[in-house]
Amino acid sequence: MSISAYIKVIGRGKDGARPLSSEQAYDLMSQVLDGHASDLEIGAFCLAMRIKGETVEELDGFVRATLERTLMIAGAQSGVVVLPSYNGARKLPNLTPLLALQLARQGIAVLVHGPRHDPTRVTTAQVFDALGLPTAKTINDVQASWHAGRPAYMDTATLCPPLARLLDVRWAIGLRNPGHTVAKLLDPIVAAPGRRTMRVVNHTHPEYALSLTAYLAHARANALLMRGTEGEPVADPRRQPRFDVFIDGQRDEHLSRAPVDGVLTELPELPNGFDAPTTAQYIEAIMREQQPLAAAIAAQAVCLRQALDLAPLGS
Repeated sequence: MSISAYIKVIGRGKDGARPLSSEQAYDLMSQVLDGHASDLEIGAFCLAMRIKGETVEELDGFVRATLERTLMIAGAQSGVVVLPSYNGARKLPNLTPLLALQLARQGIAVLVHGPRHDPTRVTTAQVFDALGLPTAKTINDVQASWHAGRPAYMDTATLCPPLARLLDVRWAIGLRNPGHTVAKLLDPIVAAPGRRTMRVVNHTHPEYALSLTAYLAHARANALLMRGTEGEPVADPRRQPRFDVFIDGQRDEHLSRAPVDGVLTELPELPNGFDAPTTAQYIEAIMREQQPLAAAIAAQAVCLRQALDLAPLGS
């Protein structure tokens, strides 16, 4: 079936559009990622889904199709935390690398994936470069970083080239598309006997919290769901957001944390700029304990460590 038939279903506006089944969504995304749809069809698909929004069944199909075209990586004995990083810094320093380094310091293997460049923001890749941390080009590179006690960063164009092409449609139509939601859900770690994984899934708009909660339950995922800092998978250093921890798809009341509310009596000292070199210098000062680690990021690292310890072992 051409994707034009699917566009006819999903493209009738917010009230007239109908959802796709998981298998239809899988077929649609497979055709898009494999280059079987025209640029015009892909643009129509992206706009239609932007207006309609994704259902759990559609997300299931989209993610399954994407994972089949993704470089899959064996987990580590220590467990792996996956940090999908797809927004970058616009006003605040991008501290996703700081969270990754804090977790690695605790002996946890960390995989960060995302785009290398964004013409409007400072990407995690740019901060990794400024820190002198290498970009993984192969699975062996990822394993080498873990063995050296470093977090691993892999560009989406290496991890899943067709997904990277779909994400780039944004620069043609001016809007994000389902590929961005899929990217934030992407866990490329192979389930292996005796190995655990956790992923951080972040959102920027409250309505996505509902759909992502439903998806994580459906997928029986091990994940920390939170409102990201400018869309990044790291807690806002100024105020800890709500942490919803899912173990095997079930929200864990003990591990989940309420947001910090009320009037803040003290703010962390942040750098004056948010460019990559300035952010890297700030992160290095924290890692050398010359600057205090923001309580919100410390709390997130502890939460992920505890959640990883309780995640079910692969089989």
